[in-house]
Amino acid sequence: MIITVANQKGGVGKTTTTINLAAAVANKGLKTLLIDLDPQANSTMSYIDPRSVTRSMYDVLVSEELAFEDVIVATPVDNLFVAPSRIALAKLESKLIGEMDGPFRLKDKMKDVANNYDYVFIDTPPTLGMITVNALVASTHVLVPIQSSYFALEGTDDLLETIDKIKARPNPNLQLLGVVITMHDKRTTLAKDIHEQIGQVFGERLFNTIITKSIRLEESPAYKESIFTFAPRSSGAMEYYSLSEEILSRV
Repeated sequence: MIITVANQKGGVGKTTTTINLAAAVANKGLKTLLIDLDPQANSTMSYIDPRSVTRSMYDVLVSEELAFEDVIVATPVDNLFVAPSRIALAKLESKLIGEMDGPFRLKDKMKDVANNYDYVFIDTPPTLGMITVNALVASTHVLVPIQSSYFALEGTDDLLETIDKIKARPNPNLQLLGVVITMHDKRTTLAKDIHEQIGQVFGERLFNTIITKSIRLEESPAYKESIFTFAPRSSGAMEYYSLSEEILSRV
């Protein structure tokens, strides 16, 4: 199962969702790979020291010789491994545009390793460029986090259109796993209205679990920990555990 977490809007809790879902699934004893395709490398920095990264996803995707498994490293979380990113990944867009196999580079590289893991989670940059397209072409499912804010649905039409285009040709098996509301402030009337609005748009594709705003969720990556070890009794830990249960039930 290969799940891309995508939204072209920044600041929607995409990386927070990716790193904690990967940890939640790994904690269930399922061998899990986290692929960081965001040049900001925040998923990478959440689990390993970026200074220790000598080869990254950029090197894998531009080199014919380097195998995918050569960049994968273990994390402090049992059953969780990461394929790290570096800022050099930002150069990948220009290198892949115009290449015949540009949209398929990640899928082709993953052939030898995908079956070694029960679940693969892919963190993507906040754009709908070639990197995100590579992730969608290589995936079985896509998960969309949407921030609980006034501009929540802005740009989602473009993302859904991109998913439809990927399904039409390069990856007809791609499925929309669902939409999860993040950074929700349940104290406000506006947040409640936005929740209802998102529910009207996505219906059953909206997960029941809502991720509320949490200082603990913001702090945990700085300590190279998931929310489950940093603050196991926090609302964030309970919510991401609940979301992981919903995801496992859908796939």
